[in-house]
Parts: sequence; C-alpha cells; structure tokens
Amino acid sequence: MSFTDKAKSKAQEMAGVAKQRIGDATDNERLRAEGASQQSAARAQQGEQARQAGRQGFNR
Repeated sequence: MSFTDKAKSKAQEMAGVAKQRIGDATDNERLRAEGASQQSAARAQQGEQARQAGRQGFNR
C-alpha cells in the first residue's frame, strides 16, 4: 500500500465528511447521504489496501 493510495483514500474520506456536514448544515438529505456513501467507500478501500499489505507481508 503506497503513500499515494493512502493519501487518495484519506482525501476521499475527508471529502465525504465535508459533504455530510454541509448536508447537515443545509438540511439537504441527498448531500448528507452522498457524503456518508463516499466516506464509507473510502474506508472500505483503506481496509482492502490494508488487507493486501498484510498478505504481501505474510508471503515474504
């Protein structure tokens, strides 16, 4: 798992958090849901990257 992959996933997660908070502030349910979805997708990607890194370390 490279640094750039981690940074991209973290940036996507932060963008999701921002959308979610803007949706909360403006009472926009669609934006809130879109942000939550983006945030969970980023977390899933981070989990997949960690799983792959673990496998690579185990196989060495």
